[in-house]
Amino acid sequence: MTDVIEVLGAAGAELKNMKRLLGDAGETAWDQLLDWLVDDWFRLDVLGLENIPADGPAVVVANHSGAWGLDGFVLQKVFTRSVHRPLHVPAAPVVFRLPVIGSYARKKGAIPLDPLLGLEHLNAGELVGVFPEGISGLEKPFRQRYRLRPFSPGFAVTAVRAGAPIVPVSVIGAEEACPRIGEIPALARLLDLPYFPITPVFPLPSKWLVTVGEPIPAPPRPTSYAERAAAARRLCADAQAAVQALVDRERDRRDTPFW
Repeated sequence: MTDVIEVLGAAGAELKNMKRLLGDAGETAWDQLLDWLVDDWFRLDVLGLENIPADGPAVVVANHSGAWGLDGFVLQKVFTRSVHRPLHVPAAPVVFRLPVIGSYARKKGAIPLDPLLGLEHLNAGELVGVFPEGISGLEKPFRQRYRLRPFSPGFAVTAVRAGAPIVPVSVIGAEEACPRIGEIPALARLLDLPYFPITPVFPLPSKWLVTVGEPIPAPPRPTSYAERAAAARRLCADAQAAVQALVDRERDRRDTPFW
């Protein structure tokens, strides 16, 4: 009986080791695919890197676009490569449920979505990246591309609490890479997803441009709740205006949306 238990234990350990190795291989393959997409398929250009603080906390605020939300992974790749600072992006629970992609996102800095939106990372002097349009940014029909949906103000509340500046960022290219043509609500319910878009299975070869704007300083932290709420609303409005202005300006920098 002892021998059987030992054999079963060894088999279980071996199976766990194999799953770990397969997971590592999958994450490496996904990382290599992202490198290829960024460099060769999307031909990504990045402008304004000097606006990213070299140290200290900051809230990076970007437009959310493209049916599958690939822009979050691309933006993390840009920050890791270019400024060698991880970008902690609050992600919806569905991201962490995805095989390979979920564990990869966590290792690269993605954090569970909660009301504090990465406050502990800001207090530790780190970068937090948010897409305040949320899922509504991904649900935009293609004819409404690059028109920002209203920002949820949670990120501004967190920035005021942490005294962290806002760094506006525009991402151009995701709308054409993964255009939302429609959606299938029944499939979304079946797979327990926020929505299931009709979009190309593989991203189209659009030209991507990421532009980092000048930081917006956080206001001095007000003492009363009402003043803090008002300050957060103003900061949220300023951030959305800054991101929309970048998006409108940077769309004209591309010679063509595609190859």
